[in-house]
Amino acid sequence: MSYPYETLVFDKRWTIAIISLFILWGIGFESRGEEREQFLQDHCFECHGRKSADGGLNLETFKFDLNDPANYEKWVRIYDRVVAGEMPPEADRSLTQHSYIQSLASALRTAHQSQKGTVFRRLNRQEYQNTINDLLGTNLKLAERLPEDTERHEFNNIGESLSISMVQMQQYIDCATLALEEVDRQVSRELEPSKIVASYANTQNAEQWLGKVWLKRDDGAVVFFKNYGYPTGMLREAGTQKDGYYRVRVRGYAYQSEKPITFSIGATTFARGLEQPTFGFYSMPPGEPTTIEVTTWISARYMIELTVYGITDRFALKNTPVAEYKGAGLAILDIELEGPLPRATERNFQAEIYAGLDRQELPPRNARDRNRIEYLPKYDLKLTDDRTAVQAVLQRFAERAFRRPVKLDELDAYMDLFEQELNKKATADEALRTALVAILCSPDFLYLREKGPKLDDFEIANRLSYFLNRTTPDSVLMELASSGKLQDAEQLVAQAERLLKNEKFERFVTDFSNSWLQLADINFTNPDEKLYPEYDPYLQWSMLAESRTYLRHLFEANRDVRELVESPYAMLNERLAEHYGIDDVRGPDVRQTQLSKDSVRGGLLSQGAILKVSANGTNTSPVVRGAWVTERILGYSVPPPPPGVPGVEPDIRGASTLRELLDKHRSLDTCNGCHRMIDPPGFALESFDPIGGWRDQFRTTDLGERVNKEILGRRVQYKLGPNVDSSGELMTGEEFANYVEFRKLLAENRKQLALAFAKKLLTFATGREMGFSDREELDRIAEAATQPGKGIRDLLQLVVVSELFRSK
Repeated sequence: MSYPYETLVFDKRWTIAIISLFILWGIGFESRGEEREQFLQDHCFECHGRKSADGGLNLETFKFDLNDPANYEKWVRIYDRVVAGEMPPEADRSLTQHSYIQSLASALRTAHQSQKGTVFRRLNRQEYQNTINDLLGTNLKLAERLPEDTERHEFNNIGESLSISMVQMQQYIDCATLALEEVDRQVSRELEPSKIVASYANTQNAEQWLGKVWLKRDDGAVVFFKNYGYPTGMLREAGTQKDGYYRVRVRGYAYQSEKPITFSIGATTFARGLEQPTFGFYSMPPGEPTTIEVTTWISARYMIELTVYGITDRFALKNTPVAEYKGAGLAILDIELEGPLPRATERNFQAEIYAGLDRQELPPRNARDRNRIEYLPKYDLKLTDDRTAVQAVLQRFAERAFRRPVKLDELDAYMDLFEQELNKKATADEALRTALVAILCSPDFLYLREKGPKLDDFEIANRLSYFLNRTTPDSVLMELASSGKLQDAEQLVAQAERLLKNEKFERFVTDFSNSWLQLADINFTNPDEKLYPEYDPYLQWSMLAESRTYLRHLFEANRDVRELVESPYAMLNERLAEHYGIDDVRGPDVRQTQLSKDSVRGGLLSQGAILKVSANGTNTSPVVRGAWVTERILGYSVPPPPPGVPGVEPDIRGASTLRELLDKHRSLDTCNGCHRMIDPPGFALESFDPIGGWRDQFRTTDLGERVNKEILGRRVQYKLGPNVDSSGELMTGEEFANYVEFRKLLAENRKQLALAFAKKLLTFATGREMGFSDREELDRIAEAATQPGKGIRDLLQLVVVSELFRSK
C-alpha cells in the first residue's frame, strides 16, 4: 500500500516521542544515580573532575541523557575505554565486572535497541541508475544527472542521510522520462551495425606529423614513439554516431622492440566536461601483426584514442630524424570500429512493458530522420472504453518497479493521472507514459520500504539483491519471495552464493570498495609532479584494478580474514610490479602473483590505491593514515579533534618529520588519548610514500640529498630528506620496529579484523550504522568466522543469515 509523505512524518514524530518516554521510563537507570556518583567518585573524578578535567572531560558536571545522541556517544566511549583497560590509568581488568559498568552496558544496549532500525531509505544515485537500467534494458548514465549522495559512517547508502529536495524530485521526473524514451529509441535504432576501418596514415592533418613525430612504414603502419604529448592518439575517422555497444579492433605490432609494447584503448570527445573513458590496457607483441579486440559501450560523438606507455624517449627524437630513430615504438596498421551492435539480451523490454496494447510506431515525415541521434519515435496507442488493458500494463510495471505485489486499488492514483492527461488533450501514448513516469517517481520505487521489525520475504529479496548485485531483485528472488522461502537460512545462503557468482557482483566490489576503502577519492588529489614524476594514468588504473581484484578474490576464494592485511601473494601487473620493485611480471593484466617471504607487499594496506587516498599527493600524515586504519580496518570510531586544537601541518621543506611534530602534539592532555590509538598504525605506514612506493627517506623539494635518477628520459627534481622511522607501540603495549612487524601484529588479531569487516558489510547491507545493541551478534559472527577453516565468504554467509541482516 502506498502512503503519503505526511503520514510518514506523522508516524516518525510519534515514534520519537514514544522512544523518548521509553528511555525515560523503561531503562530504569537513573534510579542508580547514587551508584554512578560513587563509581565516578572512586575511579574518575581525580582526573576528570572539576579540579582536573583531563582531555576536557569533567564528569562531575557531565549529564547522563541517553536520549541525546552526542551524550550517548560519549557514554559509549567512556564504557569502551573502561572495558578496554585504558581508563582509569593503572586499573585492573576486574573493574569491567563492577556492577555499575554492567548496568551502564545494559542501559546503553536498551537505549540503542529502542532507537535503532533502518530509516525510510532512498536508493542512492548509483542504485537508482542500476535499477532503472536493469528494469528498462537501457544503459543511461543517470547518476551524473543527480546530486551527490551524502556520505555517513563511510558509506553513501545510509538511510538517515538520504533526503530528497524538490529540485531532486524534478530531476527524477526528467530521468524517468528520458529512460522511457530511451526504451523506444533503442528499438528504433536497431539497424545493421556499421563498420569503419580507419588508419592514422590517412587521418585528418596526418601530413603534419608523418615523417616528423610519426613514422609511416611501407606496410602502411604508423609508428608512435612518444608516451604522451601532442599529437595524441585520437583517430577522428574512428568515431561513433549513436550510443551503443561497439566492437573495437586494433591491428599492429611492437616496432624495434624485443618486448611487447603496452598501450591503452579509450575514447575522447570535443564536448567539454564529459568523461574520457579508458576501456583497458593491452600488450602488442613484436613480429607479425596482432589484433587486439574489445567490446564496450561508447556514447555518441566519441572518437577512439590510443595511448602508448613505457617508452623512454631521452629527447633523441628532437635531434634525430624519425626515420633514423632506433628506439622502440608502437606500429598501428588500422583501427576497426563496428556498431552499434545488437543488444546481447534476447528480451524486448518495450514489448514487455506495453504487452496487451495496440501500440504502433508512426513513421517519420522524413525517413532520414531515423538516422538522427536525437530522433524519438512516436507511437499511436489505440484505446477502447474498457481500460482493463491499460490497468494491466500499469500493474505489471508497478510490480516490477515496486519490487513486490501491487493491489489494484494502489493503481487508482495512476489511472486517475492517465485519465487527467487524456482530458488535457494528451495523446493516449503520452498519457500512459506520464503514468509510468509517476510510478518511477513514487516513494515505493525511490525508497526501500521496510515495515519491520522483521523483514518479510520481499524485503529480504530487496536487501539481498541491493547488497550483492546493487539492483532490483531478479525473477529468481521474486519467485522465492512469492512462495515465502526467503525466511529459510539455507535458501538465503544459496541465493547469496548465486548472486556472488553473478556478473553484477562486480558492482558490489566497486561500490563497496569505493566507500569502505575510499577508492572513490582516487582522483581527489594529484601527486606533485616534481616529487612523484613516476605517477601516470597507467599506474592509477592498475592501482584500482589491484585493490578490486584482490577484494573480489578474498570472497571468491574464501580466504582467511587475516589476508585483509597480510598475504603471501598480491594482484599485480607489469606497471605495479615495476612500481613496487618486484621482478618477472609481464603484461598489463592484473593477476595473482606469489611474493617473496620478506616482501612488504600483500594485504590491503600496502596497495597503492589505498596509500594514495590516505595521503594528499604531496605528503603523508600518520594521523590521517592511522585514523584510516583504525576506523576502516579495525572498526574503532575515532572522535573528531577537540575544538580549538590546531592540526599538525607537515614541514614541506623536510627539516622536521611529522613524527617529531606529533611528539609535541601528544603532550597536550586533550590529544594524547586518541593519538595513542591512531598514531602507531600511521607511523607503520610511513614506509610508503603518497603513491604507494616504498621509501627509506622522505622526498623533499628543498633540503636534502640530490638524486641521480631519470624517469622516462627526464632527470628527477626531488631530493632525499630525513630517514623514515616506522616503529611504534600499540595501545595494548606491543612494540614494532617496522611495517612488517606491525602487519604481523595486526594479522594475528583475526577476531577484531572479522568483527570490523562484518560491521562494514552489515552497515553497507542494511543502510544503517551498527550500534551498541548490535555488538553481541557481531561478536558471534566474528567468532564463527574465525574458526579453523573458515574464510571471508563464510563470513558473508553469516552476515546474510544474521538477525541484523533480516531485521529493519
